[in-house]
Amino acid sequence: MIKIGDDNKLKVGRFASFGIYLTDGEQEVLLPTKYEISDYKVGDELLVFVYLDQEERPVATTLEPKIYVNEFALLKVNYINDFGAFMDIGLEKDLFVPFREQARPMKEGNRYLIYMYLDDQTNRLVGSSKLKQFVDNKDITVTEGEEVELMVSHITDLGINVIINEKHAGLMYKNEVFEELHTGDRVLGYIKSIRPDGKIDVSRTKMGYGGVVEGASTIIRELEHNKGFLGLNDSSHPEDIKTVLNMSKKTFKKAVGALYKEKKIEIKEDGIYLVRQ
Repeated sequence: MIKIGDDNKLKVGRFASFGIYLTDGEQEVLLPTKYEISDYKVGDELLVFVYLDQEERPVATTLEPKIYVNEFALLKVNYINDFGAFMDIGLEKDLFVPFREQARPMKEGNRYLIYMYLDDQTNRLVGSSKLKQFVDNKDITVTEGEEVELMVSHITDLGINVIINEKHAGLMYKNEVFEELHTGDRVLGYIKSIRPDGKIDVSRTKMGYGGVVEGASTIIRELEHNKGFLGLNDSSHPEDIKTVLNMSKKTFKKAVGALYKEKKIEIKEDGIYLVRQ
């Protein structure tokens, strides 16, 4: 079955003067001539994105959209009319966000974090900035220590709120974040803890010894980039370590200790030196 709002691997079925019809064996969808289709032949397989055109008919494109169905993305408002806002998704047709699906009134030209879904009643792609209804921390599909995909949803005094694997809500505490992040940024992270109430704490670094190994690799990489020397040591201010290495002082000290035991570095009053093998 052809999926609306997602990539589909389809075969060339037949040609027409205005494009080619692609098929999954049961359904057909048009790929217009403007997508450089002259070199294709019947039976060739293409990966295309399928959405609804201005007449709400399924149509295929070889362009990559800025958002896929059942996913989140930071999108810009192209224009607003009496019915709602229309977001730029990188295709000819914008994504409609009705007023009832706006967490707060949208303004033309501004960017908002949006979830795109297929409306069951109209079979149309719709956007929403009311994100809480699309994340679920009741049926948790991740485990502590697991590497996950994070998207920054919003930032508060407590920390950076994220969406985990497009499914769950999580939090990174500000004092554990050593880089500048913004709404819509996508990064890899790790599940730090899952509380009994379903709240999930996440981190940008691995837990336990895995974090030390990762920190040691970062230090070696920076030493190599700086001719074998870093002006950091146990007495360095945490902010200096954060600026240079994007890690906490606690992780830095453990990583330095591990590297020293392995005789990969020397520690002196002015900093640490790489031991050339």
